[in-house]
Amino acid sequence: MLNYALAFLLIAIIAGVLGFGVVAGTAALFARVLFLIFLVLFVVSLLRGKKPSA
Repeated sequence: MLNYALAFLLIAIIAGVLGFGVVAGTAALFARVLFLIFLVLFVVSLLRGKKPSA
């Protein structure tokens, strides 16, 4: 998930430099959404974690 977010961020940066504003904005939006999903899943996995056995 994080790899996809970074890929879309790279696409957004390249498109922004080349002057493709709509493509850059869309790619940046996808990168932001994917990163937020990654963060939520990461926090959930940290909270669930493995419980020590008694």
